[in-house]
Amino acid sequence: MTRFPNFGGTSRRSLLATGAAAATAWALSPLAALAQGRWPAKPVTLVVPFPAGGGTDAFARPMSAQFAKLTGTQLVIDNRGGAGGTLGASIAARAQPDGYTLFMGAVHHAIAPSMYPKLDYDIQKDFIPLALVANVPQVLVVNPKNVPGDFKAFLAQVKANPGKMNYGSAGGGTSHHLAGELFKQQTNTFITHIPYRGAGPALQDLMAGSVDMMFDGLGSSAAHIKGGRIKALMVSGSKRNPAFPDVPCAAELGLPDYTVTTWYGLWAPKGTPADVQARIVEEINRLAAADEIKASWASNGAEFGKLTPVQFGAFVDAEVKRWSAVVKASGAKLD
Repeated sequence: MTRFPNFGGTSRRSLLATGAAAATAWALSPLAALAQGRWPAKPVTLVVPFPAGGGTDAFARPMSAQFAKLTGTQLVIDNRGGAGGTLGASIAARAQPDGYTLFMGAVHHAIAPSMYPKLDYDIQKDFIPLALVANVPQVLVVNPKNVPGDFKAFLAQVKANPGKMNYGSAGGGTSHHLAGELFKQQTNTFITHIPYRGAGPALQDLMAGSVDMMFDGLGSSAAHIKGGRIKALMVSGSKRNPAFPDVPCAAELGLPDYTVTTWYGLWAPKGTPADVQARIVEEINRLAAADEIKASWASNGAEFGKLTPVQFGAFVDAEVKRWSAVVKASGAKLD
């Protein structure tokens, strides 16, 4: 029979309890996770290809906080703005495919292949689609000092001043840009496009009055609309958004075909192991079910996409085709 020595009166039971506690602590530690190859065993970097303060940030940052709460591991936001979101995408595409660098792109990355003929990455071939993180309608927002009145008064003002009014965007080739081009087509108006290095800087200039309007996703505009810093005149599509029930939809205003949504998705670099992909999707699904995330998305007029990775990949393929047709029809070019 094995005898346990007496260490200052310490009992066998307490020794066993101490050992069990130590084993549990080890099992939950990052070192143990690394040893077992379990994801996430260390902080994960999330490349966000736009400057801080834009629509992507409105969803990436709550996700980061919830991820840390659920896993005990940091999800570090790495804002890499520039070239309509393609610079950050290029950086993420070249990252080590080990699950510790993820990419949070957007509808802009389905548009980019039609606008940037020499991209050094392919969103359909160099990334693995994981999840549709958020889907939110575009909204026409204006500086209330530059553009007083309702949509009808706004449209009259635009038509009376062709080319004199302007709209900011997150960059050439982004959904903000093409939403403006579609609007111009469908209303037979001319508004000058001013591209920025992300929605955040464009919104700052909109609030300052340097630009007159934006066609923006509700995710980045919601807080500013609620704060009265900008005014929403129209939400795209055929129905009003529950978060902003007083804002008329495009169909009500005589634009039944004006439907533009801003969506955000999560990808991993090509070559990321299948078991790691599965763990990432598992954590994203847990995250999406959290009350904090549901409340945050609802306040931004957004929905968390309920697509499998395969379905999300098919969705991206369809969006690439759709926006290619829009670019061709509008004749949109990079400014």
